[in-house]
Amino acid sequence: MAKKPKNRSLRITLVKSPLGYSKRHKGTVRALGLRRLQQTVEHVDSPQLQGMLYKVSHLLDIADD
Repeated sequence: MAKKPKNRSLRITLVKSPLGYSKRHKGTVRALGLRRLQQTVEHVDSPQLQGMLYKVSHLLDIADD
């Protein structure tokens, strides 16, 4: 029986302001739970999260735990 992979946790930090970017980018940053510069949040990795991170990766610093 194959073992179920452990859910990966990602630490996401807002390092660049979304001001001057589209409303869609601002909304994605907000949906990630980021409100201030240098704020860090932790999320469990998922396909939906990966899509969000891909769209605003130029504003974020992403680290594995």
